[in-house]
This record gives sequence, C-alpha cells and structure tokens, in this order.
Amino acid sequence: MNRLAQWLFDKPRATQGDVFAALDIGTSKVACFIAHLDEMGQPHVIGIGHQLSEGVRAGLVADMDAVRRAVSAAVATAEQMAGENIERVIVNVAAPQLLSQTVGVALPLNGREITLSDMDRLIAQAQTMAAEDSSGNAMDLLHTLPVHYTLDGQRGIREPLGMIGNTLQADYHLVSAAFGPVRTLETAIARCHLEVERLVAAPMASGLSCLVEDEMDLGCTVIDIGAGTTSIGIYFDGHMIFSDGLPIGGIHISNDIARGLTTTFAHAERMKTLYGNAALSPADERDIIDVPQVGEEAPEYANHLPKSHLIQIIQPRLEEIFEMIRARLAKSGMSEMAGRRVVLTGGTSQLPGIRDMASRILDKQVRLGRPLRIARPYQGQRSTSPTLTGLAEATSGPAFATTAGLLVAALQPDSLDPRSGFDFSGGNGFMTRFSQWMKQGL
Repeated sequence: MNRLAQWLFDKPRATQGDVFAALDIGTSKVACFIAHLDEMGQPHVIGIGHQLSEGVRAGLVADMDAVRRAVSAAVATAEQMAGENIERVIVNVAAPQLLSQTVGVALPLNGREITLSDMDRLIAQAQTMAAEDSSGNAMDLLHTLPVHYTLDGQRGIREPLGMIGNTLQADYHLVSAAFGPVRTLETAIARCHLEVERLVAAPMASGLSCLVEDEMDLGCTVIDIGAGTTSIGIYFDGHMIFSDGLPIGGIHISNDIARGLTTTFAHAERMKTLYGNAALSPADERDIIDVPQVGEEAPEYANHLPKSHLIQIIQPRLEEIFEMIRARLAKSGMSEMAGRRVVLTGGTSQLPGIRDMASRILDKQVRLGRPLRIARPYQGQRSTSPTLTGLAEATSGPAFATTAGLLVAALQPDSLDPRSGFDFSGGNGFMTRFSQWMKQGL
C-alpha cells in the first residue's frame, strides 16, 4: 500500500490525549471542530462551532475584521463545548487559489538499497521545482504528493523503500497557493490569537473525508460545490494527482434567483433550499410558491409564481458549473486516470436532482458524498482507519466534508507536507528518524 493510503487507512500515529483543531473558512460559514484521540487511537470530536461567514468572497478574504469576528465566534463556541483552549488550527485553502503541477525527479543509486534518506532527497528535489506566480514570485507550497515511482525502468512501484537498483525516478504532485491571499488569511487568523499550524488544500480535505480506499486506488474525481467556490480533486493509485477550482458556487445560484424574481437574497436562499431542484417535473407548473418582493414586507404584495420559474433559473447556472468542471477535467490531461467515478459533496450537492445532472453532463457515475470516516456512538464499530466520532447529525453532512477532512489531515505524516504538522509522537518522530539515520550509517 502506498504512503498516502498507509497513513490514511492504518492506525493514526498520534498519542492519546492530543488535542487538535480544524478551521474551515468558507464563503457562507466558518466551522471549527476540536478533537482528541481516544483510548483506541481514534479522533473523537469534543467541540463543534459554526458561524455565518462574513468578509469572504469566492474563498478570498475581503474584510479582515469581519473574518476575525466570524472566526472568533466559531472557535469560542467549539472551545466552550470542548472545555479546551486551542492555540493552533489546521486551515483549508480555497481551490481557486491553488496551482497544481506534476514534476519528475531522479536519483542515482549505484546498485544500493533505497533508504528513507533517499526518499527525503527526492521530495526535497521536487519541492525546488515549485511554480512561481505570473510576476515571478514564489508561491506557498502546500503539499508534495507522490504520483508514481520508476526503478530502472520498472513502473508501477508503490513503495520503493528497501528496493535495490541503479536509478530511482519519481513523479510528484505539487500543490501551491498564491502568496498574498495565504498571508492575508494567516494574518486574519492571527488576529484571533491563533496560529496556523498547517494549510490543507480544500480538494484534498474533501477527498480524505468522502472517498473510500477503492475509489482512491482505482481513480475518482471528488467535486465539492460550496457556496462561493467549487473544488476539484482527482485521485488515482491512492494519491491526489490533480487539483483545481472554480470561483463559483451555490451563492451564485441564490443571486440569480434574487435578480430573476426581484426578491431579497435571504428569501432567494430560502426558496432555493425549500423548493429548489435541478430537474423539472410536470407538477412544477401546478405548484405555486410565494415570492416576497424587495422592499415589501406585507404578504399580500408577494408574487405567486409556479415553482417551474424557480427551477428554470437554477438549471442554467448548475449546467454552467458542470460544463466548466468538464472543461477543467479535459484540460488536466488526467481523464483516463480519473476513471468514470465522481463523488459530489459540499452544501450545494444537497440540491435535489443534481446527481442526475452531473452524471449526464460529465458522462460519469456519480454518487453523493458525505464524511465517511465518521462513526457515531450508537454504531459501536471500531476500525483500524481514522474514524471520527462525536459529530452530531447536523454537522456530519456534505456541507461539513472539508472540515471533517481537515481533522483527518491532522494525522498526515510531515514527509508529505513541506509545512510542519502537529508534534505528535509517532513513527515519524525525531527519535525514530534519528535511530533510522544511525542504522543507515549516514
């Protein structure tokens, strides 16, 4: 089993009692989960807080003070529930800010055994090839993920450690983020007296919480349609091999409804939730809905329209989103490895009929995803894979897939992430790596 799948589906490497927190800053909501490891080594959520998001537009911070207030409120609620004060958080980076690239590196071995030090050299060499922005400035490197290894021309190697050969080649998927927006995000969080321990790409967090092992291995695309952004991640052979995003989401559908029916945004959001659908039915012409008008509070001034009018506004925007996704997937060159499987998640994915529309436009098998690595107390099941417990029904749906994935990402080995992670004591701790270093005689 490859390195990414190993940490994901084997026992977590943290020790009992470690407390860690995930902070999901989105366009419509800010969510904070606080968890600790139980006696079985499984993450258990002990604090939950979510707040209406303000000051974020299409995944970018637009108002520092508004973001500070929303983050402070969400974190304070989670801290009060958990009875813990947190200082460090794992934070998501919105997909439209990300740059995905695949780089190839090689290491001469001269007939000797491949060691951990060799793997570290390959990763370090790949990280030097990280992309720059249009102005030639360095971007923040978030993830260095292996795609595949080749040893003396032999492809399909999942874990080369311990093998013997002359030349080891590797392809790595580098995920970088724009410097300015990331620093702005970190500054806004710092104003809440919190330290950003790790940044995680949103498509990776969604995939970690919603995909099963077979989907990661055989090829799958995870699509997270949030309020202001849409994240795209392609997984193959256990790794995320491509990531992308669109600055468009469910909030744009609500804006279309508000403009098309001349109602307020709040009423548009409510009608989308209560009556929205991605497909028309014959009954929609007969079903009448009340549409309050802008500036008119009295119910008698509301318009009475067939539900079909609402759906005819929703449909074109959804079709546009999926057509843009289809174009991005075709442009990626990863269509063959992505396979015919799509997992749709995010708050907007709960719209009725969206699964069939996605299947028709993308020409793939589509299922709706929610955080799978969740076990509630009444289930009484224990697994060797990281399984979140303690989440309520209201916070275990598709809208919280990214937040749950951030907690799973907290257990990720530092070797796959250029930024230092939580200082858990496990198999990749300092003393363990020092012992391996001594054994290798370096």
